[in-house]
Amino acid sequence: QVLLAESGGGLVQPGGSLRLSCQASQVIFNFQMLTWFRQAPGKQREAVASITHTGRTQYSDSVRDRFTISRDNARTMSLQMNNLKPTDTAVYYCHMRETIDSPGYWGRGTQVTVSS
Repeated sequence: QVLLAESGGGLVQPGGSLRLSCQASQVIFNFQMLTWFRQAPGKQREAVASITHTGRTQYSDSVRDRFTISRDNARTMSLQMNNLKPTDTAVYYCHMRETIDSPGYWGRGTQVTVSS
């Protein structure tokens, strides 16, 4: 069992920045897929950014060119969010999978609110 803990959420004005971090309870160096999801009120959870063990990244259209996902060290990944918009308001979750076929592990989420 791998425990994940997100941090870095909060309240920010439109145009501002936040950096989310997700720390795992064990080394995730060989995990094949790390993903940030978000869920806004009344909406389905959606993937916004992912990174593979080879460093390949993917982004949803809504965050491309504003968000950057990274593997920071053997236990942590981050999501740098710039030029935030009110539509980015959501609970953000990290998800990690050992392989593409494994169900993986979820964090409990961190709230991001973008409002003036």
